Amino acid sequence: MITVTLKDGTKKEYEEGITIQNIAKSISQGLGKSAICAKVNGEITDLTNTVDEDINLEILTFDTEYNEKEPEDAFPARRVFWHTTAHILAQAVKRLYPDVKLTIGPPIDKGFYYDFEFQNPFSADDLAKVEKEMQKIVKENLSLKRFVLPRNEAIELMKKRGESYKIELIDSLPEDEELSFYEQGEFIDLCVGKHLPSTGMVKSLKLLSVAGAYWRADQSNTMLTRIYGISYPKKELLDAYLNRLEEAKKRDHRKLGKELELFDIYEEGPGFPFFLPKGMVIRNQLEDFWRIEHEKAGYLEIRTPIILNEELWKRSGHYDHYKDNMYSTIIDEEIYRVKPMNCPGALLVYKSKLHSYRDLPKRVGELGLVHRHELSGALHGLMRVRCFTQDDAHIFMMPEHIKDEIKGVFELIDKFYSIFGFTYKIELSTRPENSMGSDEDWEMATNSLKEALFDMGRDYKINEGDGAFYGPKIDFHLEDSIGRTWQCGTIQLDFQMPERFDLTYIGSDNEKHRPIMIHRVIYGSVERFIGILTEHFAAAFPLWLSPVQIKILPVSHSSYEYSKKISEEFIKSGFRTQIDIRNEKIGFKIREAQLSKIPYMLIIGDKEVEQNTITVRSLRGGDLGTYSLYDFIQKITKENTNKDLTN
Repeated sequence: MITVTLKDGTKKEYEEGITIQNIAKSISQGLGKSAICAKVNGEITDLTNTVDEDINLEILTFDTEYNEKEPEDAFPARRVFWHTTAHILAQAVKRLYPDVKLTIGPPIDKGFYYDFEFQNPFSADDLAKVEKEMQKIVKENLSLKRFVLPRNEAIELMKKRGESYKIELIDSLPEDEELSFYEQGEFIDLCVGKHLPSTGMVKSLKLLSVAGAYWRADQSNTMLTRIYGISYPKKELLDAYLNRLEEAKKRDHRKLGKELELFDIYEEGPGFPFFLPKGMVIRNQLEDFWRIEHEKAGYLEIRTPIILNEELWKRSGHYDHYKDNMYSTIIDEEIYRVKPMNCPGALLVYKSKLHSYRDLPKRVGELGLVHRHELSGALHGLMRVRCFTQDDAHIFMMPEHIKDEIKGVFELIDKFYSIFGFTYKIELSTRPENSMGSDEDWEMATNSLKEALFDMGRDYKINEGDGAFYGPKIDFHLEDSIGRTWQCGTIQLDFQMPERFDLTYIGSDNEKHRPIMIHRVIYGSVERFIGILTEHFAAAFPLWLSPVQIKILPVSHSSYEYSKKISEEFIKSGFRTQIDIRNEKIGFKIREAQLSKIPYMLIIGDKEVEQNTITVRSLRGGDLGTYSLYDFIQKITKENTNKDLTN
């Protein structure tokens, strides 16, 4: 008999040789049906594996969540589910196109892909045929069986099957690497696993798109065809995901930004966004709000140069981590680098004068433009660009300030995100492999962040090994209106930079001491945050952010003079106001204003002129009825001042 210890500490005894799948069934019928894979002594394992010794066991379902280092590993069973679906895709393609060559097919953050070398062109129109064949394979309920071969036999098997890319993969593996294969029906693939017990467990699937991809991401290699897909154990989960995808397409900030004349990116500057007048309104509102709130919180604003000499970046350590992404130029026969980060500039500002312990904590903020060279294939609207504005702030302090300063930053970040209606999750990222500094400094810094989070009663996940190279950090992951998450804010504790730059302050003992530093951002990147807001609100921004807040729509030429008069009153009251004077029907004007996402439309006809009133429509609420000009200005002034989200 063997003893199996479950996650909750329960111990169960079984005969040797029992499969993990049968153990799951013995625990409960429901768990047996929903089980996808398992963790045996901490390692992900196939359900078909047998157990011959005492183990610690956790059965994993599609929704089992873990605090893994990489976000895509947070739901390990999903990766197993999607990995198996990638094999189903490859089997379907081989059935339909026998001459195709297989390469790799991994699970990804959402779904899976497989790369193929097709003899003839493959297009999105062919996806339906492949998807239909995949559904046949699911109905066949084929068992997935793992087997291992010696290297020479593995190569011989792949030669017989004409899989030259698989042979190349085998040749690239270490000599002592175990070569495992998975078989389902007539299909065999070189694969480390892990997989579902059978294809029949994939209840609902959808192929999403076709793209090109170079073999091993090398442009000198063959261009392959990459097919993306998604799958779920229930149809309603797939339907919900596809609905979210459709909603995301409607909200795509690149499309909306262009249509609404907010921002654009031109072929003359890939990755370098242009902000148009309406987009500048949003940007200025965000930056003005940032400045006001930071001044209230005791920050002093600075501005540091975009270009500084290379020696500075080597001293800070950024050169070692960013050199391949930094732009450079020669000035007076010296190499200068365009800054990828603002921190060294803030350090020089601090170092420019002598500080006393009475000056600390010292908080300085900067809306600083930084540049990083990103590969063209990685660029994506405002979300991934080559130049962006970081809302950096740096706090220089003594050890006894750490917890209070972290709490203060946390409260400021919380205030900002609440304004936009974001909820968020928190991750604490710990020491990475390429870190600087002593074990003692890292332990103190990490414990300080943990204690601050504990004192505030905040739940968080540990993200092992994902800290900055100079210190641990707290990351804020925002959830938008359609359930997507975005990493924006961060609080990073740093003992290393003050050491590298020899920063000091004079303590109460009249001796020099080393300050501790906090790096933090709230928006993260102003450009990216605008992209996130555009998709979060579907460009129907709250009143205070809207490029045009009020559109006055005269019904006829006779109401134009009155419209002009009330427009002047709104402008005097500080509202961004336009009049639509075109000779068009009022229904057409209303539709255009709605498509332009104007928060308030004022319909002005003969009745409104006679009664000295306005008829109001809102983008969200429709017809709001008749107001006096004074009452409506009072209403929207309050909404604007409070940054209200109700409209």
